[in-house]
Amino acid sequence: MRIGELRKRLAERTLALVDIPSVSRAEAAAMAFVRSSLPLEPVWENDDVLFATTARQAGRPLVVLAGHVDTVPAQDNLPGRLDGDAVVGLGASDMKGGVAVMLELADWAARGELALDLGFLFFTREELAAEESPVPAFLDACPESREPELVIVLEPTDNELHVGCVGNLTALLTFRGVSAHSARPWTGENAIHKAAAGLAPLAALEPLDVEVDGLVFREVVSAVAIEGGIADNVVPDRCVARLNYRYAPGRSREQAEARLRELAGEAELEILGNSPPAHVVVDRPLVTRLREVGDFPVRPKQAWTPVAQFAEAGLDAVNLGPGATRYAHRADEQVEVDELVRTYEALRRFSAAPGSV
Repeated sequence: MRIGELRKRLAERTLALVDIPSVSRAEAAAMAFVRSSLPLEPVWENDDVLFATTARQAGRPLVVLAGHVDTVPAQDNLPGRLDGDAVVGLGASDMKGGVAVMLELADWAARGELALDLGFLFFTREELAAEESPVPAFLDACPESREPELVIVLEPTDNELHVGCVGNLTALLTFRGVSAHSARPWTGENAIHKAAAGLAPLAALEPLDVEVDGLVFREVVSAVAIEGGIADNVVPDRCVARLNYRYAPGRSREQAEARLRELAGEAELEILGNSPPAHVVVDRPLVTRLREVGDFPVRPKQAWTPVAQFAEAGLDAVNLGPGATRYAHRADEQVEVDELVRTYEALRRFSAAPGSV
């Protein structure tokens, strides 16, 4: 296929996906589009997951390409449009451009000569809390899902190879006092004042750099919400802060919770959610091959992505996608057509039998 035709097909696929509203929990139309576009028979599917593979051959490794079809809420950025050399609109970067690349690769793989078996996994509800993701249930229910030697998640990475990812722990920190009349505050104990004092050491914490296989991840704790107060004339007896802790690969879920309890001091701590990090896989032969075939720089993933869910299931997984991270979730979200082509061509070379490209 000529580059001009490929550019046109990828741009049109991406725009078609963008124009299907699919905010989290309302992805049925987008999943229906993917099902109708995929030239492969599903191995496993339900309303939230579609998984298909090329014809399996003994001795060939299975590599799965994975991507979500949902988006964050619209910001007056629907419908999408072609603007010069970019597709602009809701989800273009995160990650309907990646889904378009997956569908185009499936078309090629259905008739191409392959050096490995390819799988295609589409799923919903990625933009919500990890607890709402359908991926863990799929991994438990589908035996074939445990067979890949590598999972490539096409999240936006600016066509860099992002390995590992940080864990994502959310907790409530409760400070308790004694209510009183605000004209006589000394007769009570102001919980908001206690919260200010208790949060000050957290605010003063410097990021902790953690090196894993030559890549530096940054551990950070942030107060992301706070609530307290009864009335203007009442000293409050309760103040609650919401904390978010991003922790590096190598620290377990239990160690992360223990670290946050240590930082919380005497305040009450309630863990709301804890998604562990993904292990780093820079030294795997398939990852080396992928890096070399696309000449991709390697970076640590300073965020949580579904690679962590695959890692928790014992699979190796990396992030690689055409979307620009700087445009994800913005009102002017967009993806460059040249980046779609670059991802597609690299993954095609990575998957093709020698001499067939």
